[in-house]
Amino acid sequence: MKYSDSYSSKAPILIGFILLLPMLFVGCANLGPTSLKGERSNYNLAIQRTNDEQLLLNLIRLKYRDTPFFMEVSSVASQFSLSSNANVSATLQDSVKGLFGLGGSLAMTEKPTVTYAPLQGDKFIQRVLSPLPLQTVALLFHSGWSVERIFRLCFQRMNGLKNAPGASGPTPSLAPQYQDFANAVKILRKLQIQDAINLAYYESNGEPQLILDVYADDSNREEAEQLALALNLEPGKTRYVLTFSPVSQTTNQIRVVTRSLLGILFYLSQAVEVPSQDILQGKTTQTKTIEGEVFDWKKVTGDLLRVRSHNVKPETAPMNIFYRGTWFFIDDSDLSSKSTFSLLAQIFSLQAGKIKDNAPLLTLPIGQ
Repeated sequence: MKYSDSYSSKAPILIGFILLLPMLFVGCANLGPTSLKGERSNYNLAIQRTNDEQLLLNLIRLKYRDTPFFMEVSSVASQFSLSSNANVSATLQDSVKGLFGLGGSLAMTEKPTVTYAPLQGDKFIQRVLSPLPLQTVALLFHSGWSVERIFRLCFQRMNGLKNAPGASGPTPSLAPQYQDFANAVKILRKLQIQDAINLAYYESNGEPQLILDVYADDSNREEAEQLALALNLEPGKTRYVLTFSPVSQTTNQIRVVTRSLLGILFYLSQAVEVPSQDILQGKTTQTKTIEGEVFDWKKVTGDLLRVRSHNVKPETAPMNIFYRGTWFFIDDSDLSSKSTFSLLAQIFSLQAGKIKDNAPLLTLPIGQ
């Protein structure tokens, strides 16, 4: 009889413990999906934001002629550990059969490991110093980007038309030539909007080429004729070839010179608006015209990108960086600047690939 009473008093405790165990196991089973759902987007946002900040920071560095530097996030590993405990307590009294309580807790700990790799050596040459392959230009075109935006970033010369080639290095002291090039690519953009052209990558005897097709129904358009005249080509043709090494005395070939990624960064760094006191103190180069007047770089890059500066952190600009005691930022409502910055990020990513062609190894701009 005593054994029976002892067993019956412990039965609720055993039952409670058995009921508590499945709850703990359910917590363990949901750990993986729950952590993935919550943390993947957080890491995605953090890496994307820091990548943008790094690009913006290097644009500002180049404006001040400071050394650019890139740190790549090569891997992210995160471990989650779950600890649990359960307890059952009981109080036995003579007047009652027994009072019991259940208790338990779950604790999850995250241990992230982020690996950084500086961009240097062969990787630096491939991604930063090597001229952009023509295949990259074709990929960007077929990704839906404006041909005007692509050409202005990627090309510094096109059949004698100069797209501020000196801006592919440190800020030049003399105002650049750019207007004829800008007018030509604006015509190209009009043809693109009218769905009158196509751009395709092609190799002829190992030589990389871009084939610019003007559809037959559109070859007599006014814009097509204006483009041919601007580039010193024969009007009325339906195919033009963009190449690094054109055959002499041809009327349908366009000689092009592409920028390197560093050249694009230098070019876009002219869009950084530095504080007036930094200009007065000679911390940045002031470009001047032949007449000695200060040249406004907004004429070249103003409709592509604008990086503003303020001594107070902007509240409505998610893309910002603090450098040399000043906040630099891209306005959240400046869609053109955000588009150009996004295109720059895509070019940076594409340069990490294995796309190669026979472009000249390095083109040095004539400047300071």
